[in-house]
Amino acid sequence: MTQETAAVATDVVRPGKSLVVAIDGPSGSGKSSVSKEVARRLRLAYLDTGAMYRALTWYCLDAGTDLADGQAVEDAAEVLDLDMSTSAGEEYVRVGGVDITDAIREPSISAAVSAVATNLGARTELIRRQRAIIDKHHRRMVVEGRDITTVVAPNAEVRMLLTASEEARLRRRGLQLGGTQNAEQLAAQVTARDAKDSTVVNFTRAADGVVTLDSSDLDFEQTVDAALGIVRRVVEHAPFTRD
Repeated sequence: MTQETAAVATDVVRPGKSLVVAIDGPSGSGKSSVSKEVARRLRLAYLDTGAMYRALTWYCLDAGTDLADGQAVEDAAEVLDLDMSTSAGEEYVRVGGVDITDAIREPSISAAVSAVATNLGARTELIRRQRAIIDKHHRRMVVEGRDITTVVAPNAEVRMLLTASEEARLRRRGLQLGGTQNAEQLAAQVTARDAKDSTVVNFTRAADGVVTLDSSDLDFEQTVDAALGIVRRVVEHAPFTRD
């Protein structure tokens, strides 16, 4: 999925009213880049919940915490000093004042994050924080992750599942990483991680009321347009049609 930034933002949707756009999806589906652009065009705040789990993973590894020790990981989540951007035009992740924006995208974090993401105690704490962030922004935010439509914000005005074929997801993740990973490493980052994470949350099948957007055959701009179309149809209570 080639990313191209649009020149202008769209008109404000539901001005002065709540508009939470919850977007879930598997690894490599393009949900982060698409969600960020949707937020930018709709002039909404933006939250990458996956970065929160990655930040906690970095914190645990940096502190020498055994990721197999469930209680220790849960305790780490409770004391995590996390500062994250909530703007589509800016990206930073800091833990204890240390900028780890790039560090959390390293393969070592990708390989370890499932151990943290499947810790129910840690999830409970991070979900609490995610809901607090949504409320802080007056419930006008695009929130993306794996359990947003069903757990974090099940009452969001717009809920969608952004998915794509395994072939497309592996190809996109490979391009995103600049060809630095071989096929086995890519599979571990995409399909293997999804399999682990799906033991605690279902992000491969849309729940009732969640609209599925399959981007397998769409480029970046087409996917963004389709997502914006879903937002407008849901907000305007317009019916969905199949091509």
